Amino acid sequence: MFDELPPDLARLLTLRVWHAMWLQRIDTKIAALQQREAEQEQGRRNRPAEPDWVVELGIGHGRPPIEVHVGGCYAVGKRRRPAPRDEARRLLTSGVRACGHCRPDTALEILDLSVGSAPSTATHRPAARLPRPR
Repeated sequence: MFDELPPDLARLLTLRVWHAMWLQRIDTKIAALQQREAEQEQGRRNRPAEPDWVVELGIGHGRPPIEVHVGGCYAVGKRRRPAPRDEARRLLTSGVRACGHCRPDTALEILDLSVGSAPSTATHRPAARLPRPR
């Protein structure tokens, strides 16, 4: 069955050392991957809960709020902070824009936002173009 092995002792010992070195490398790699997976799992378990509402902040003095999002919205910018439900409702009713993707105004059951922050539903048709004289 193992006829392909070399017949002399020196080469067999060399193969044994070579395989032992590879086995050590494989064991080291397995241990490193197990450690990484354990750290990732610990990170997932210790991750703080996602906030229910997020306020996106502007640039400049005081970093004013510019948009309100639902907690898991993908469109939130980098400048943000979590907000409690009451603050999110207050900001939306005071004129801060609601995200058009996650619609926090709908999730907070705010039906009447000011006209300036709500998108227009009226259809606009451009005027017909007349042909140019030649």
